[in-house]
Amino acid sequence: MNHFPVIDFSTCGLGVERHLLESEAMARAGEQIRSALSTSGFCYLRGHGIDQTAVDHYMDVSREFFQLPVKEKEKYARGTDTNFGWVALEREKLNPERPGDLKEAFNFDFLDDDSSKWPNKAFEVTSHDMFHGCWQLAYRVCDVLSVGLGLEEDFLRNAHKNIGKKGNYTTLRSSYYPPIPDDSSLKPGQIRLGEHSDYGTITLLFQDDVGGLEVDVPGVGFVPATPIPGTVIVNIGDMMQHWTADALKATKHRVLIPEAEIKKRTCRQSVAFFLQPDHDYIIECLDGSNKYEPISSLDYVNSKFSVTY
Repeated sequence: MNHFPVIDFSTCGLGVERHLLESEAMARAGEQIRSALSTSGFCYLRGHGIDQTAVDHYMDVSREFFQLPVKEKEKYARGTDTNFGWVALEREKLNPERPGDLKEAFNFDFLDDDSSKWPNKAFEVTSHDMFHGCWQLAYRVCDVLSVGLGLEEDFLRNAHKNIGKKGNYTTLRSSYYPPIPDDSSLKPGQIRLGEHSDYGTITLLFQDDVGGLEVDVPGVGFVPATPIPGTVIVNIGDMMQHWTADALKATKHRVLIPEAEIKKRTCRQSVAFFLQPDHDYIIECLDGSNKYEPISSLDYVNSKFSVTY
């Protein structure tokens, strides 16, 4: 059973100019996405408009950085007052009850973007290119989802006006899961990515073909979200669940240690685009229920960071 629908997004993707989008196509895709996000919290989009070669190239350039010596990568480490930069192996605990996650990452947002903070020009340029592609796709998903939720088409888009400026935490993350050569080096309970739900509005996720992502589907338990070439996974974060008063579900997900020896000795990569509302945007329940107290986007995400790091 496929718990995560594969939705044909070609009639609403980046291959169609915004002014040519048809209302029927948006309504159809919006309902499909809304339905998926209200049950399993995850879906795949096919025909989204970001070329697979661009994703592959970004992963290639990222991997060159991750394979540098630790001493070199430490020059570009994420600071305590910023989300920009390299995150070391075991630095994060996305499930605070487990040991540190067996992954590295590099975060890129525009709050702290500066050429001096990049290890090389190729990484900077490809990161900017990938960010901009995901930014436009995220806007398109927001437009369609707004329609699916019975809102004005530009409702969600208008809550994210400051992407690419100083007043928005939207982040592109390249993640790298290094090979695991020896099980004896693992701490009890340690996995590649601890169980967690995301923070913000929506997440766009591109996986390589190694796999390993599992989603905790309500009433079912953890099931694989198998890589499907040419697709992007869409899921929502806690903020969106609060915003919709639980109509949409921010489901937990994880990446375990592979059982197959060949996959243990293979690196895994993924690319995530975390869409966050503008800092000063107040998140309050769309249905007027006040099920959750209104909170600014900035206060919400900072409360999440304080637990993770």
